[in-house]
Amino acid sequence: MIGQVLAPLSLAGAPSASVRAAWSCHAGKAGRPNDCTAIACDEAVAAPVCVRMIQDVDETLRALVRRDALNGGDVDIAFDAPTRDWSARRNTPTLDLYLYDIREDLVRREIMWEEVRDPRGHVTERRPPARHYKLSYLVTAWTQRPEDEHRLLSAVLACFVRHETLPDDVLAGSLSGGELPVYTTIALPPPTDRSLSDVWSALGGELKPSLDLVVSAPLEVRRQERAGPPVLEQPRLRVGRPDAEVEEAAASRRDGAAAAAEVVESDETIHSGAESQPGRVIRIRTRTRP
Repeated sequence: MIGQVLAPLSLAGAPSASVRAAWSCHAGKAGRPNDCTAIACDEAVAAPVCVRMIQDVDETLRALVRRDALNGGDVDIAFDAPTRDWSARRNTPTLDLYLYDIREDLVRREIMWEEVRDPRGHVTERRPPARHYKLSYLVTAWTQRPEDEHRLLSAVLACFVRHETLPDDVLAGSLSGGELPVYTTIALPPPTDRSLSDVWSALGGELKPSLDLVVSAPLEVRRQERAGPPVLEQPRLRVGRPDAEVEEAAASRRDGAAAAAEVVESDETIHSGAESQPGRVIRIRTRTRP
């Protein structure tokens, strides 16, 4: 059973040539292969990233619990649903982490896109921020004696109370080497729309001591949008009172060319940015009447 859980997920049937090319071009090669279209790349990468995030959280939890909670003890770690039939087949001490709920962590959602700049400092594309998802695990211990189960649950509780974020040295797969932490909470009151007694009722098993472990893991969105070309035309600004044109037209009709000669014009140039990275140049023309 444990071997089946750890078996890597596979797609139904052999992947097409375009899908294999998409995987290879995103695995470190610059650009795309000749037979890899843009649509194939975007579609092929999305599914492995989603699957690996959940699988990597499972492997990270397995490593952390094995190291800090069990301390090398002879206890199996499973991720199966603790149904009545499953518990009847257990003949060895087992710590079960059943993933029963997945939802987005809206508290940690960000809206600002990341800007990607070229060596000249120009924005070439924009990428959306990573999404965070809350993976809820029902942690239960299965032994012959309730005292042993309580000791296992106590060890797991102390393990995750010490680690509010998963340690970097146990992060697996896509979680390792990232800049975003993986947050954890344990034994907090469940939300009103998710009761643990309802979970046990759905599983068809008998209610027993358990811990509610919630992991908030980031999911990198492999999507980007190209930025528009830089603005090369210099802006033109005209500043004046709302009634300036009316007064000027009336004065022109009254005084003719003599009134127009009295208008004094002055130009001002403003340079923005720094010398190493100059910005826009703004020219302001003012017209005053003595």
